[in-house]
Amino acid sequence: MATVNGGISFWYAGTGIPLPREPLPGDAEADVVIVGGGYTGLWTAYYLKQAVPFLRITVLEAKFCGYGASGRNGGWLYNGIAGRDRYAKLHGHDAAVALQQAMNATVDEVVRVAAAEGIDADIQQGGVLEVAYSPAQLARLRAYHERETAFGEKDRVLLGAAESARRIRAAGTVGASWTPHGARVHPVKLLQGLAAAVERLGVTVHESTAVTEIRPKHAVTPYGTVRAPYVLRCTEGFTASVKGQRRTWLPMNSSMIVTEPLSARMWETIGWEGGETLGDLAHAYIYAQRTADGRIALGGRGVPYRFGSRTDNDGRTSERTVAALREVLVRLFPATAGVAVEHAWSGVLGVPRDWCASVQLDRTTGLGWAGGYVGSGVATSNLAARTLRDLVQQDSGQGHGTELTALPWVGHQVRRWEPEPLRWAGVRGMYAAYRGADRRELAGRSAATDPVARYADRLSGRH
Repeated sequence: MATVNGGISFWYAGTGIPLPREPLPGDAEADVVIVGGGYTGLWTAYYLKQAVPFLRITVLEAKFCGYGASGRNGGWLYNGIAGRDRYAKLHGHDAAVALQQAMNATVDEVVRVAAAEGIDADIQQGGVLEVAYSPAQLARLRAYHERETAFGEKDRVLLGAAESARRIRAAGTVGASWTPHGARVHPVKLLQGLAAAVERLGVTVHESTAVTEIRPKHAVTPYGTVRAPYVLRCTEGFTASVKGQRRTWLPMNSSMIVTEPLSARMWETIGWEGGETLGDLAHAYIYAQRTADGRIALGGRGVPYRFGSRTDNDGRTSERTVAALREVLVRLFPATAGVAVEHAWSGVLGVPRDWCASVQLDRTTGLGWAGGYVGSGVATSNLAARTLRDLVQQDSGQGHGTELTALPWVGHQVRRWEPEPLRWAGVRGMYAAYRGADRRELAGRSAATDPVARYADRLSGRH
């Protein structure tokens, strides 16, 4: 069976690429214009329109809703948020605990809205299982587990090798940490259901309308300019394509493969009956899910960055990356050695220089933005959207400060990425270091993290 490469992602295989909505017909006015038709933009439109039904809200999308990371991710709806530990250092432990609790609740909020809006997104709340399969990974796993419980996750469970295998029999697993705050989702079913719900509320969505420049009260496109008191940038990994934003967030590549449906006998060998999303404690970590139709979808970093902040061509990924991901799949699940890989694809996620997700509304200009999720955007985008809603309501006099607007990621400032070729060399070097460290840790018996990986963490600002 030939592997389909690109075509946006496997998640569109069942329905095909959607017919585009109409582009912007010309100059227009709105109360709020949202740039980007992914999760962040659509969730923001959804919550704002629900809160203030008379608002005129326009969403502008360069391709079609779900073209970017929202339609290409691994379907991990979970409670991780980029930058929490740094926020604890900047604002105190209690502030970071509040942020983590908000993320825990966000998983349930997405599930609630999906049910309320009749969105069948193949959601299964099996939690998140993160495994270790070397002494160094096990040491990091235990430290990670202690850190998560210190931030209020009292329902997180530390598992031994046998207990882990009763959930998912990933070869070589020596321990795992499981949290109930996670669910498997079909990313595109969730995205398309959300887009339909937004339009039912009366939000205007224009596709095939790339925003080339954002300035106070203006979103400029080749088809015309939308003027609005509030312009909210929700572009994540495509932020570098907007004028003046080339070095704001780095578009980090992530790649995925998905197998053909596995046989019942193979699933008996692997287990995975609880629908957990699966990750590991490698430096160049993987993420996986058991899909609703009985496949394994597995992702990792692949080629991490393209020179000049370029993005891929409709998800196409290198054959070398496909082979590397297949090698990881078979290492974890030897029974899949003869299983066909049906689809491979790539996408970009937004990475700030300090690896911290953030939300902001500039009250002097009406410009707002959210993102920098570093791969944790399926749930974080929902919390960001509700926060943007509260910030806009507060600024416009239709609301007051809330628990969400007080969270430590609101208003966070971060320096820009280095110019080329420094950022290309830095990112490529960092992931080469991580892959080398993973190989040495797997081959060794030491419980200490590889020193090259520790150095790469410090140099990159990742930790």
